[in-house]
Amino acid sequence: MTQTSTIATAMQTEKDTAAAWFRQLRDDIVAAFEALEDTQTEGPTASLSAGRFEVTQTRRSSEDGSDAGGGLMSVMRGGRVFEKVGVNISTVYGTLGARAQKAMAARGVPGMEDDPRFWASGISLVAHMQNPHCPAVHMNTRMFWTPGAWWFGGGSDLNPCIEYAEDTAHFHAVQKAHLDPHGAGHYPRLKAWADEYFFVPHRGRARGVGGIFLDDHNTGDWAADFSLIQDIGRAFLPAYLPLVEKRRTQSWTEADKDVQLIHRGLYAEYNLVYDRGTKFGLETGHDANAVLMSLPPLAKWV
Repeated sequence: MTQTSTIATAMQTEKDTAAAWFRQLRDDIVAAFEALEDTQTEGPTASLSAGRFEVTQTRRSSEDGSDAGGGLMSVMRGGRVFEKVGVNISTVYGTLGARAQKAMAARGVPGMEDDPRFWASGISLVAHMQNPHCPAVHMNTRMFWTPGAWWFGGGSDLNPCIEYAEDTAHFHAVQKAHLDPHGAGHYPRLKAWADEYFFVPHRGRARGVGGIFLDDHNTGDWAADFSLIQDIGRAFLPAYLPLVEKRRTQSWTEADKDVQLIHRGLYAEYNLVYDRGTKFGLETGHDANAVLMSLPPLAKWV
């Protein structure tokens, strides 16, 4: 076996390992969210039926009709706790279109000008809640490969329409606890990155109370970088579930619901105008319903 083929085999193993991890994380989150639905026996929405995820296979469209990968779109609507929540995974590959190739080259991806092949796998989650006291949330982690480079990206951020300082503190503390074993500098750097990335310029404000975010992460040590992205994923449930469990039985007013709908409008604006993942998914031919899963079921603009 040549050195080139050995490297290619090792990278394929790493791709398979990453894709399997994203699938396992998806399964864990889906199970935890359905358990929340089952245990919601008090509060304003307890009389509703417990929500369940509807699972649909998605496919990426390639220009020549060849296999280009796909994934699973898992969406729950109208539950006791979740008004709409999606937990999607995908593994897609092929050749980037000219626009996406140009964007990657502009980001400094090595060799992208000459070889537009790519492979990408990841998980993406967005939850919009029935109770306006329960915060909306976003999380994704992903691995991206081109012939010239590979990297990891993602993070999670909290998007309450009614803010509670103790909830924000808990969410950030759990993120920090999972990042600190990888180096004390990770949490402040990734928190600052999230604050910058999830800012809505045309509104002059953040879309939520922040979290952590990174992209193009490649230290040259695949195992170490994968371990970091795993811990970003592992932080999600302990950071988020206690907040939902604490707030899900609170009563709310029509004014509270109005605040929630207006905040969802801000979330929709960000995802449609600025979000890098939304742009990449649409430009590379992935299932549009899966890409736009992040949009809320109802929103309002003043």
